[in-house]
Amino acid sequence: MKNIEKILKLKKPLVLASKSPRRRKLLSSLGFEFDVVESNYKEVKSSGYFDFRDYVINSAFNKADEVAKRMKKDCIVIGADTIVVLDNEILHKPVDRQDAFQILKKLSNRSHTVFTGVVLIDNETEKSLGNVQATEVRFRELQDEEIWAYIESGSPMDKAGAYGIQDDFGAVFVSHINGCYYNIVGLPLEMFYTMLKKFV
Repeated sequence: MKNIEKILKLKKPLVLASKSPRRRKLLSSLGFEFDVVESNYKEVKSSGYFDFRDYVINSAFNKADEVAKRMKKDCIVIGADTIVVLDNEILHKPVDRQDAFQILKKLSNRSHTVFTGVVLIDNETEKSLGNVQATEVRFRELQDEEIWAYIESGSPMDKAGAYGIQDDFGAVFVSHINGCYYNIVGLPLEMFYTMLKKFV
């Protein structure tokens, strides 16, 4: 069976402007071959932002654009940014273990929204395309010992909202979702594929 890359007849290589191992794994799962070039763009943290869709699109674009300008070969650069929003506040990656605990306590027995912005940039033509996916996530009530056990694993420390739905504890913390599962992991695959079809 032909993979998606061949079906789309891509004429330029893909470059993922992200160091996220989860995005690499998701992109690989579609059968794409790609290079990884970490963006040097420094994200602007915000505790409150009225237009979260605009926030993630801007961040994804800036990541992709920074890499696109450094590439010496013609390529399509993929930029992405994922945020967790609760009570109109962005929950960033935890700065330490205590911060991770406080974030997960906030999410306990509550619903929050995960936004992911994805941007494609052709570094030769400077053509760009962006879109945003939103998924509602509900946590069951978490016990303190469960939260600390998860923190002990080290997994929450590099993730927005201090959890990964694909992790062992992250999976059992979530009671249900409304929307795209892969969006929560960091790259909404159906949206990305639809974007790429339009882009090429």
